Amino acid sequence: MANKYDGLARSIIAAVGGKANIEDTKHCITRLRFTLKDESAADDAGIEAMDGVVKVMHAGGQYQVVIGTHVGEVFEAVIDALEHGGEPAGAEGGERIAGEAGEPAAQAAPAHKKTFVNVAIDLISGILQPVLPVLAAGGMTKGLLSLAVFFGWLSKDSGTYTVICSFADGIFYFLPIFLGLTAARKFKINEFVGAAIGASLCFPAMVNIASTADALGSVLTGTPFEMSYHATFFGLPIVMPQSGYTSSVIPVVLAVWFASVIYKKLEASTPSAVRFFIVPMVTLLVTVPLTYLAIGPVASIVTNGLSLLLQSIYEIPMVGGLLCGAFLGGVYQVMVIFGLHWACVPIVLTNLSVLGFDAVLSGREVCTFAQTAATFAIFLKTKNAKLKQIALPAAIAGFFGTTEPCIYGVTLPKKTPFIISCIASAIGGGFVGLMGVKKFTSGFTGILGLPIFVDPSGVEGITNVIWLSVGILITMAISFVGTWLTYRDDEVEASA
Repeated sequence: MANKYDGLARSIIAAVGGKANIEDTKHCITRLRFTLKDESAADDAGIEAMDGVVKVMHAGGQYQVVIGTHVGEVFEAVIDALEHGGEPAGAEGGERIAGEAGEPAAQAAPAHKKTFVNVAIDLISGILQPVLPVLAAGGMTKGLLSLAVFFGWLSKDSGTYTVICSFADGIFYFLPIFLGLTAARKFKINEFVGAAIGASLCFPAMVNIASTADALGSVLTGTPFEMSYHATFFGLPIVMPQSGYTSSVIPVVLAVWFASVIYKKLEASTPSAVRFFIVPMVTLLVTVPLTYLAIGPVASIVTNGLSLLLQSIYEIPMVGGLLCGAFLGGVYQVMVIFGLHWACVPIVLTNLSVLGFDAVLSGREVCTFAQTAATFAIFLKTKNAKLKQIALPAAIAGFFGTTEPCIYGVTLPKKTPFIISCIASAIGGGFVGLMGVKKFTSGFTGILGLPIFVDPSGVEGITNVIWLSVGILITMAISFVGTWLTYRDDEVEASA
C-alpha cells in the first residue's frame, strides 16, 4: 500500500548514504534512529532542508532524524523502501536491520566511533523504548484509578478496580519479561529465551521466598546494601532484594546480555539436529542460576547505589529537595538532546519498586511545560508563517509530553528560548523538589501524567498534584514571559 511519506523516506535514505551505509534503523516517539557505517557520508543540511524533517542529531552512537509524532508512518515508508527488491528487513517490531542480507556492506566505509557512553545509551534506549508505550499506559491508568478511589468513584474492593489493576499493575510486576524480550531482540538472540529469563525473575516461589522461608544469613552486613538470603543453590547463597526482581530493569538486561554470549557460542558449535532445544536449554540452565547468584545481586547493588546517592542529596536538610529539583530541571532538556535522559528510567523504576514512590526525580516533570510555554510564546509573537506552522503543533505535542518538536524545531535553533526554558525549569524544578513532590507510579509526562502523582494510599491524596501544578505554573510563566520579552524574528524570517 502506498504511503504518503514514500518520497520523504527515499530522500532520507539517499541522503544518509544509501542502503549500503545503513546498518540498522528503528524509531522512538519522534525520531528515526539510524546506525550508519559512516556518518560523515550523510548530508545533514540536505536532510534538515526536507519538508517533514525537524532536525538531525548525532547522539548515543546513532544518526537521529527528528520527524515528529507521525514518525511511525515515516519509519514504515523507510522500511518499505529498504525492502524494495526483496532485501530482508531484519529484526521485527521497533527495529529493522538493513544490509543483513542482500547487497554486501561497503568494505571501505569507516566504522563510526563507539564510546562506552554511546553504547550504554543505545542499549538503554533500544531496550526500554519499545516498552515505554505500555509503561505509560499502565502508569496513567494507575494514576486515574488512584484519582477515582480518592474521589469515591471506585472502591478498591470492587471487581472493576481489580480487573483494571490486573493490567495496570501487571505491566510493572512482569516488567522483566517484557525487557527480557526486547533485550534479546537487541542482543540478537531468540526473543523468547530473553522472555524466559524475565519470567524466571518473576516466578512466584522465588519472589515470595523472603516471606515464606526463614533467613539463613546475610551478606554485606552493616552496610546500606545488606541483603539476607533464604535459600541456597548447591550450597551457594541466593541473595536477592526483599521484593525480588519484579519491576526491575538492570538485572534482566545484564542477564540477557550474558545469555546472548552463551547462546551465540552454542548456536555456532551445536549440531543442527539438536540445536533447536539444546541451545535454549543450556543457555537457560547456565544463565538463570548465575543471575540469582551473581548478576542480580551485583546489578541491585549498582542500581541501589545510584538511587542512594541521589536520595542522599535529596535528604540534605532544608536544601536537598531544592538542589535535586533545580539540578534536574535545569539539565534534563540537555540530557534529552544527547539521549542521556534514558539513564533516569532505571533509577525511577528502582525507587518505585523499593520505596513505593519517587521524589528524587520529580523536578524534571516541569521541563515539558517550559518547552511548551516558550514555543507557544514564539508562535504568538513570530511573523514567520512557516515557523508558526511548526510552533503550534509542537506546543500542543509538548503540552501532552512530547517535547522533541519544541526543542529541535523551535527553541534550540533560536538558542535563547532554549536557555530561558532551562532556567525556568531549574526554578520550577527547585520548587517541586523543595515541596517534596512524589510520584507513585511510572507514566507519561505532560498534562496526562498528573494522575500518577495521586497517592493511592490516600494519605497524601492529591497534595502532590497540587504542588506539582504550582511548580508547572511557575515554570510556564517564567518561560513564556522570558521568551516573549526576548524573542525577535530574524529579518529574513520576518519577510518570509
